[in-house]
Amino acid sequence: MIVWDPVDVFTEQPYQVLVEHGVSALLPQFLDGVARVAIVHPPEMAQLAARIARGLEQRVTRIVVPDAEQAKTPAVLARCWDELAEAGFTRSDAIVGLGGGATTDLAGFVAATWLRGVRYIAMPTTVLAMVDAAVGGKTGINLDAGKNLVGAFYEPFTVLGDLDYLGTLPERELRSGFAEVLKCGFIADPQILDDFEAAPGEALAPSDLQAGLIRRAVAVKARVVSADLRERTGEGTEIGREALNYGHTLGHAIERHLHFAGRHGEAISVGMVFAAELARRLGLIESTLVARHREVLTAAGLPIGFDATAWPALRAAMSLDKKARGTSVRFVLLHGLGIPAIQANPPEETMASAYRALTSG
Repeated sequence: MIVWDPVDVFTEQPYQVLVEHGVSALLPQFLDGVARVAIVHPPEMAQLAARIARGLEQRVTRIVVPDAEQAKTPAVLARCWDELAEAGFTRSDAIVGLGGGATTDLAGFVAATWLRGVRYIAMPTTVLAMVDAAVGGKTGINLDAGKNLVGAFYEPFTVLGDLDYLGTLPERELRSGFAEVLKCGFIADPQILDDFEAAPGEALAPSDLQAGLIRRAVAVKARVVSADLRERTGEGTEIGREALNYGHTLGHAIERHLHFAGRHGEAISVGMVFAAELARRLGLIESTLVARHREVLTAAGLPIGFDATAWPALRAAMSLDKKARGTSVRFVLLHGLGIPAIQANPPEETMASAYRALTSG
């Protein structure tokens, strides 16, 4: 008998996250009383979606959406609503998000907004989606003005993170997802960094170590989200859910600068190095911790620098980020390993100097 070891998320509507090999087989158990199921998936998941559909007794509608961030647009969202209406979906039906983080973001928002909310099950197929996008209840789409500017907090009914799906991931996609795993090490669980540094090659290949690191990252997010689902405004070290935004202020600006054509984890990797450089200049951390950022992320095959000429555009984009408060720009910075805090409006020249450190050498 298989023994499952779920991660509990104790939010307003508690749910469990299962990160194991073969957990996708449990999907029918979570569709009790459901007559129709919509599987929202990108084109490359078509065969997998068809196989899942064949295993369900419900009437299944497959909604194919563009890959990656191109799925998170108002036009795609409206098309999903239209397909649900055509199929006659009611409040007792369910939506399954099958794919990477962009797909689960979109599918969760479709579920949150269709008839003011229907059952939503996330089936992430990438590391990034398993440890970040599919856990925590944030759903949304992008606008030209910025990433995730339209969305809702909407908890899934459950999350089924089948580790079997990771074996087919392109290497670059796997490495990108590990940016969010390593982020959890910097903000909350340094054991993640220790284990990764001991055997980075093993961590980046299908292995017990990889599975353990992913579960540890999911556990970090579950703890943070359970304590602060709706991301209250944090101050200083009373930071709440905003801790999960480490590296994201600059990271989201980079994604917008690239018209959402790049990989999220690669942008966040650069954003974390920037945050570390900024924290050092503000006297919050030592240079050894900055160096550890660079070394760990480089070992993961992630970028630690960006275009030297892009700073003016990135600085402007950061002021439009959804985490901004009024006219302020806010960063999650470390006061030490595992000690995140909010820093609002650091000096302009200090930010520019931190960015120059990403483009020199």
